[in-house]
Amino acid sequence: MKKVLVLLSIGIAVFILSSTGYAQSKPVNIALFNPIQVFPENNSIEGVRINLIYGKNIAMTGLDWGLVNQVGSGGMKGIQWGFVNLNEGNFVGWQDGAFNINDNDVKGFQFGWYNKGAHVSGFQLGLVNSAESLYGLQIGIINFIKTGGQFPVFPIVNWSF
Repeated sequence: MKKVLVLLSIGIAVFILSSTGYAQSKPVNIALFNPIQVFPENNSIEGVRINLIYGKNIAMTGLDWGLVNQVGSGGMKGIQWGFVNLNEGNFVGWQDGAFNINDNDVKGFQFGWYNKGAHVSGFQLGLVNSAESLYGLQIGIINFIKTGGQFPVFPIVNWSF
């Protein structure tokens, strides 16, 4: 009976939140896999997003948690925890996943097996770290900085300030 009440409460909360007129920004999203998610990918999420298998939204601010988390060109600000984290826009915050792949700027901390960002300001800690340019520190088995780094490729520690 308790499980039924909890599920009913969640359903009512989602219905109320979806009908309150939040233009394109929603406070919560739950996805099985895109497009089977509470709010479609063209909505921004400001709050919590839970991606059971795969979720995608245009922008995300807050906590992004799941197996595969993808954020579109609107970017991500906050904490992103998942096996795979994909960002088309800028990222600001903390990424923790096996694979953290960012097409644009990264400001903050990346922790994973493979970390990638275009222009990284901060700290990358992983097995393989890659940045087009870096203002910060990389610690890993192999570290790549395409332009402006202390070394273009270097094991264990690489930096650029």
